[in-house]
Amino acid sequence: MAISIGNVCIDTNDLAGGTAFWQAVTGYRVASSDDGATYLEDPDKAGVGLSLQAVPEPPAGKNRLHLDLVTDDLAGEVARIRALGATEVQRFDDGGWVVLADRDGNQFCVVAA
Repeated sequence: MAISIGNVCIDTNDLAGGTAFWQAVTGYRVASSDDGATYLEDPDKAGVGLSLQAVPEPPAGKNRLHLDLVTDDLAGEVARIRALGATEVQRFDDGGWVVLADRDGNQFCVVAA
């Protein structure tokens, strides 16, 4: 098959705030930006792109798609990301992951490698 995922887009009500949050979480840099969207890229060009799209409506219900961020330091990364403004939704200590929500309420997981 000749297809790959090049980008994952996250809806946000605060483009500047969402961009700052996800840059701090991932270490990605802004590749391009306009009034409606910002495109972030892995500085090493190894990871999938991440974009943020400004939308007027708030999130409703649980995400139908979410990111899994993998780390060797689950407790440390969860604490770091919470300090950036994420909130904890649920913890699965037996499974080795924590569900967090970004500033817009978009849920994502931090998973032990």
